[in-house]
Amino acid sequence: GEVKMAAKKGGLGRGLDSLFNENAADQDGAVKIKLSEIEPNRAQPRQDFDEAALQELSESISRHGLLQPIIVRPMPNGSYQIVAGERRWRACRMAGLTEVPVIIKELDDRAFTEIALIENLQREDLNAVEEAEGYRVLMENYGLTQEQVAETVGKSRPAVANALRLLGLDEPSREALRRGIISAGHARALLSAEDAELRGRMLLAASEGASVRELERMASAAKKSSGAQKKKPIAKSSFYSEVELSLRDAIHRKVDITPTKNGRGTITLEFYNDDELADFARRLAGNEE
Repeated sequence: GEVKMAAKKGGLGRGLDSLFNENAADQDGAVKIKLSEIEPNRAQPRQDFDEAALQELSESISRHGLLQPIIVRPMPNGSYQIVAGERRWRACRMAGLTEVPVIIKELDDRAFTEIALIENLQREDLNAVEEAEGYRVLMENYGLTQEQVAETVGKSRPAVANALRLLGLDEPSREALRRGIISAGHARALLSAEDAELRGRMLLAASEGASVRELERMASAAKKSSGAQKKKPIAKSSFYSEVELSLRDAIHRKVDITPTKNGRGTITLEFYNDDELADFARRLAGNEE
């Protein structure tokens, strides 16, 4: 039957458990259908499958058969769509099976998507990007808060929050995380980089084996250096101070001359209303009238 979304603690997660427990209890009732009649769920969060692990599972299936049925739902075109068990389905194809045992469940689109998402999010082998994208779908499509997502998938709220932060990575960093070149800890350190050049250096260091702590030190050092450059003003010469006084006496308004570098600087004139601004503009343009 339909498994309805429940945001409260133990809601959908418990509904999912009962679905699989029911499968375990009625495996004798599983039916065999042709592998060619089964199609995967293209919207599921898991995109990357470990080929070595698939091969190992495939060899086990060749020797012992598929011990846990694949859960599918019937489609209007007569085929069956995978609700849970795409990894097993792929391994069965690699093993050369033509038929597989399945448990058929009548699920509407909403229940199907919810179960497929959460079944994947409760697994341990999703990469960090897939996990974060799954949480985002639960929040955007089903209106769940971070707290509700955490309760539903059996994770802590900080774990969900930290995962979602990873969606702020730039594409090179996100791809490196997806491929396992860097860890989620490295990725969170990259998020603290203030500019693309620093982030690029940190990503390169991480890919070459730098620790998370080393990346954090790189970001901290860059921040301190930037802060020191901003805080350290260029000394104002006595000439600039004399000019400030002369201009204040002439226009009876506050004037500030700030040196920048290479003999350059800025002049700031204070005005009280639009008429004064227009008057300053006329004077600067050489029109005293």
